Amino acid sequence: MPTDLPAWQRLQQHYQAIRDQRMRDWFAAPDAGERVDRFSLEAAGLFLDYSKNRIVPETMDLLVQLAEEAKVPARRDAMFAGAHINATEDRAALHMALRAAPDAPFQVDGKSVMPAVHDVLSRMRDFSQRVRSGQWTGHGGKTITDVVNLGIGGSDLGPRMVCRALAHLAGDGRGDSSGGSGSAASGPRVHFVSNVDGTELAETLARLDPERTLVIVCSKTFTTLETMANANSTRQWFIERGVPESGLARHFVAVSTNLEAVRAFGIDPANMFEFWDWIGGRFSLWSSVGLSITLALGFEAFAELLAGGREMDEHFRTAPLARNMPVILGLLGVWYRNVFGLPTSCMAPYSTSLELFPAFLQQLEMESNGKSVQRDGRPVRVDTAPVVWGTAGTNGQHAYFQLIHQGSQIVPVDFVAPLSAPRTLPGHHAKLLANCFAQAEALMRGRTEEELRAAGIVEPERIAHMRFAGNRPSNMLLIDGITPRALGALIALYEHRTFVMGAIWNINSFDQWGVELGKLLARPIEAELNGRAEGPHDPSTSALIARARGALARGG
Repeated sequence: MPTDLPAWQRLQQHYQAIRDQRMRDWFAAPDAGERVDRFSLEAAGLFLDYSKNRIVPETMDLLVQLAEEAKVPARRDAMFAGAHINATEDRAALHMALRAAPDAPFQVDGKSVMPAVHDVLSRMRDFSQRVRSGQWTGHGGKTITDVVNLGIGGSDLGPRMVCRALAHLAGDGRGDSSGGSGSAASGPRVHFVSNVDGTELAETLARLDPERTLVIVCSKTFTTLETMANANSTRQWFIERGVPESGLARHFVAVSTNLEAVRAFGIDPANMFEFWDWIGGRFSLWSSVGLSITLALGFEAFAELLAGGREMDEHFRTAPLARNMPVILGLLGVWYRNVFGLPTSCMAPYSTSLELFPAFLQQLEMESNGKSVQRDGRPVRVDTAPVVWGTAGTNGQHAYFQLIHQGSQIVPVDFVAPLSAPRTLPGHHAKLLANCFAQAEALMRGRTEEELRAAGIVEPERIAHMRFAGNRPSNMLLIDGITPRALGALIALYEHRTFVMGAIWNINSFDQWGVELGKLLARPIEAELNGRAEGPHDPSTSALIARARGALARGG
């Protein structure tokens, strides 16, 4: 139980001692420069300044002690060793192997996984090169200009986010609303469809030429409701537009483990790219789930993404806890969630390229750590994952930043900013960075009554509205640019941060049973909506089904 750990108790006492201290006073002290040096570090090409947090050296000493008492290093080492740390599903959680060198010592159940990992990577390289070069064509011999990735959750969010972030590497940068971009000269445009709402699929397919379209059906089991509904509808779209069933194999490939279902669908088993049960969906973009990335950007970019993740893995595995970037971010997350009692956190990337990173982080953190029981089934008795939210800056400044600055709740913010822009216009990037740094400074400093009066604002009612409390925490992550390697390190950083927080709470960060009940209940309701069966429900659900059946009968 985390609350039984001595460091947990000492942190509660320590909080009472420093809760009323103000960061602006710490930064006004003669040794403020030493504070920045102490509370910043670099790893895998990322620079983290965490000095604008409500911490002093004793705070970090106690948080590191908490990590040691919670056995974070031992649990980290067990994960890297391939132990079945996902106990409820009796699986390893070894996504790090996907980005490791061929000779890395990763094993599951005593057997090296690296030959299989690199065999799939080799097949991904070959296939993406064939498509991008024009060697792979549709059934009529035309080159592929568009790829549609059908998946949901980890089979969508990860590759969609990466393709959006690195869209500037995909040729002329022509994009679409689903986050894909590219050009026929350098590679196909890649579109992502996840929602079972037919609008998303219909609007995507309406823009495409079936003779030049390739579809990736991304489902481990090849039974995922949303994905298979979209796959079957897309299959019918091809047939209705003149593609013979015998030609469908030129337009579909699969990322799956269910060979028989893939073959029954009409996909050549030679074009099935496998992955393994020791990869969780939200950690899977590094696997064959990333096939869409290789098609959009080329395999070399994907290899650089893996290399960035590998650098962060090595840092996480070897760096001392007190100088370990994922550990520090995880400890600060626990500090604010449990000691301060803050229910939400904000991700604010100051880069349009990273606009999907907050959504990716929502799944990563909330699906991993949205748990209320410990690994042994006992209640956690503390709050776990915060609600994660955010959008790209500077848009957020003109929306929810009002709440972050002057709202009644404190919201810790992670700022992420590239020092160079993927695409440049004179003067724009300096303005972007200026806004990012200013927001962090304003959150820390606030604005006092004395400062307002010095600026000539003396009316009490105006002062009341224009005063900022400040003392609101943030982290600043700087990356040199939006490159595959930097993005890989950034993603791996937050994967490991999520693990650290889960380890301290003594929960399993690698299952997601909370997702399953809704899926289970949806199946009989779908049958009832289609008039095939009836079952007992609560009165509200029964009334909703009856109303919806009427609309569906009228063609809704």
